[in-house]
Amino acid sequence: MTTKQFPDALVVIFSIIILAQLASYLLPAGEYRRVDGDDTYSPCGMETAPSGARVEPDTYQRCPNVGALPWYAALTSIPTALAGDAAQIIFFVFIIGGVVRLMRATEAIDAFLGWLVDRLAHRPSWLIGGMTCLFAIGASTYGMSEEMVALAPLMVTVCISLRLDPVVAIGTLVAGYACGYACAAINPFSVLVAQEIAGIQAASNQIVRWSLLALFLAVSVHHLLRYAARVAADENKSLVADIDYAEGFEVNRDAPLTNRLIGVLLAFVGGLVLFVYGAIEHGWYLTELSAIFLGVGIVVAVVGRLAPNRTARTFVDGAGDMVGVALMIGFARSMQVMLTEAKVLDTVVRGLAEPLSELPAHVSALGMLVVQTVFNFFVPSGSGQAAVTMPIMSPLADVIGLTRETAVLAYQFGDGLTNMVIPTNGVLMALLVIGRIPYHRWVRFVTPLLVKLYILAVIAIVAAVQFGFDAPRP
Repeated sequence: MTTKQFPDALVVIFSIIILAQLASYLLPAGEYRRVDGDDTYSPCGMETAPSGARVEPDTYQRCPNVGALPWYAALTSIPTALAGDAAQIIFFVFIIGGVVRLMRATEAIDAFLGWLVDRLAHRPSWLIGGMTCLFAIGASTYGMSEEMVALAPLMVTVCISLRLDPVVAIGTLVAGYACGYACAAINPFSVLVAQEIAGIQAASNQIVRWSLLALFLAVSVHHLLRYAARVAADENKSLVADIDYAEGFEVNRDAPLTNRLIGVLLAFVGGLVLFVYGAIEHGWYLTELSAIFLGVGIVVAVVGRLAPNRTARTFVDGAGDMVGVALMIGFARSMQVMLTEAKVLDTVVRGLAEPLSELPAHVSALGMLVVQTVFNFFVPSGSGQAAVTMPIMSPLADVIGLTRETAVLAYQFGDGLTNMVIPTNGVLMALLVIGRIPYHRWVRFVTPLLVKLYILAVIAIVAAVQFGFDAPRP
């Protein structure tokens, strides 16, 4: 099927939004009570709880007073999502686009990429393996995800310069991001939230988690290298052979890497380092990250000797390049908005979780993986998914005879691995837009890898049940 025949990614997401509206007519409305700090939100109340509010198990009740969504809800959910939770990441994406364009204007990126290409021309596997591992470590430790949108144009440019397929470039980002979340060690937005809700010691079983990450990465890097070798042998085997990359990813190989341009690059790296420190020590997130990159943009303009007017125009042009990416993110969040307004999200969770109590321990543990996998389609936010599912899965694990750490592991795998493919994941869809990779072709590339990683996940969960994978209570 050609790109013209297959629906565009935005069409796919809008179709899912329509299906969400249909689900609101077919599924009964119901909610759990939620707690957010000192605030309690009763089931079926008029006030909507924050997305990170924790569910209280055994409090589910039907909401007979909730009517069906109006026929136009699929349309109103999109601006609601754009102005709601997605707004922060959307404005972050605009800022990143402006800053990256400023860096291109100074020729710092071109000089660095030219230097990098010269040194990796005969060792592309170093780039693929090294960058995938680096991104995975970032995701596993401080929750790196949205930041990858800033790095995507650079990765695609480097890979094209090394005569590697753009799919490889996006693959290093997505595989690193997904494996890092699936085997997260101290990710404050996923595993630490899940462990805190489960009532077990935070950052437990580090050796197990880092060992799993190494194993998942080995499989992922092997998959990327095999695809890269296949395309190197026959360019017609590329999944994007017919896509035009002539504009937007050029590298000026003649630009010298001067001290001034090194200063520009250090400003960019310094901004990332500052955010990593702030995320770990002070809980910084998108607001602080956006502020840091605005500061980076100012430093880049000063060090790169760009005139004020040129700086302003260049920044606006770069932000404009990200309009398609920003819309993709907002559309991807719309389905969750609709299911929350219709009060059927908790109905989905309850319907998925209840049957597990009747199954044997090993089967129930794998059932938890299935539940978390399916639910991530509806709520691709790691912390949001933990807040809804872990209060239910943790006591359920006690009833079944599983350890709560096993329930956390099932959550991690279900949350992390599906990030590689679900169209409701705004970061994934943004990366595909930047890499100009049609969604259906990405699915063809990533499905075999997902199968292999899920086999590893199943083995890990069965072993966790068999050997009593546990963590102490604080």
